[in-house]
Amino acid sequence: MIPDIPQLPMNPTLEGQAELIEHIVYSENGQDLSLLLPWAPLDNRLGQQPHPLILFVQGSAWTTPNLGYEIPMLSRYAEEGYAVATIRHRSAMDGYPFPAFLVDTKCAIRFLRANAGKYALDADRIVAFGTSSGGNAVCLLGLTGDDPEFRTPEYDAYSDAVQSVISCFAPTDLPALFDSFADSPDRNATLSAYFGPDPDRWREHMVRYSPLYRVEDGKPVPPFLLLHGTADSLVSCSQMDRFYTRLREAGAEVRAFHVTGAEHEGNFWSPQVRALIHEEIVTRLGKSPTH
Repeated sequence: MIPDIPQLPMNPTLEGQAELIEHIVYSENGQDLSLLLPWAPLDNRLGQQPHPLILFVQGSAWTTPNLGYEIPMLSRYAEEGYAVATIRHRSAMDGYPFPAFLVDTKCAIRFLRANAGKYALDADRIVAFGTSSGGNAVCLLGLTGDDPEFRTPEYDAYSDAVQSVISCFAPTDLPALFDSFADSPDRNATLSAYFGPDPDRWREHMVRYSPLYRVEDGKPVPPFLLLHGTADSLVSCSQMDRFYTRLREAGAEVRAFHVTGAEHEGNFWSPQVRALIHEEIVTRLGKSPTH
């Protein structure tokens, strides 16, 4: 070796490396998920300590989520030793009205618990993190853990409850949301796809899938972290405010933050927002085991 060439240490524990596994089919209906796992590709997974899991649901207006949308942000968690699953669910615009998106999301959680050994996951430490319609989904997850209304026979021995919820700019009051689109020419077609062909039942279904109206006084629920941009013109920030108030009234553990001047996605993701979410994940899941 040439003496004046500096020496750097190697990485014997493979710390900070991660593997992306795509197109993992979790349901017999063909829905799939991607896993970001905190180990190097082709690493020996046997003997790994279980890693806490972040389940992420990307906003999609309840259509088909883009699994790659937040991979750059989510990958940092895998580098820190957390497992991350980002899931696809059936699209309401493709003939799968509510609550197909929620049924699928819960199925994905049970699948991951059923396969925790295969992927070195800690089935007892799961944070559900979602944006927009994905935020609606994870809020409903937190409020309806193991509710038989949304269960299918797949992986039925496993729980679909989560230990914490992080929701960003979520629609929590669907009647108010769709009232704000009263003049949209596509409104009725959208509502028919989401809630079925009978207009007389649309509002009933909107209420059923609104987290605001599913909060029950005294019912145990996981902790919630809520964030919303004050300049969001798609989903009003008042939706978060009212959901936050209702959770507090019901005795839930909840924190909420306004992101000043932020719109829906885009400029919402300030370094301070990312740091707050990171802090919440570490608080709720604890530090991940070393490789």
